[in-house]
Amino acid sequence: MERMYRVLAFWTGIFAVLFMVGDMHSPAILFFGITGAFIALSYLNLSERMYLYIFGAFLTLFFVGFTYYATFIMVPGVGH
Repeated sequence: MERMYRVLAFWTGIFAVLFMVGDMHSPAILFFGITGAFIALSYLNLSERMYLYIFGAFLTLFFVGFTYYATFIMVPGVGH
């Protein structure tokens, strides 16, 4: 299971680099932070159940944050 966290870190790192190349610095910093967290978690050698609990908490926070952003902060039709 710790290898899957390294795979997640790889892909979030790829997204972070792509955000940086696209001059989107705020999401790049966020994704670099998530990458670091996934790498740190992958070396803790936790049980598989604990890894799943942590991933479930991560997904819950992501969906709550994304829903809040999409509902209250993002302005539709702007971003040309």
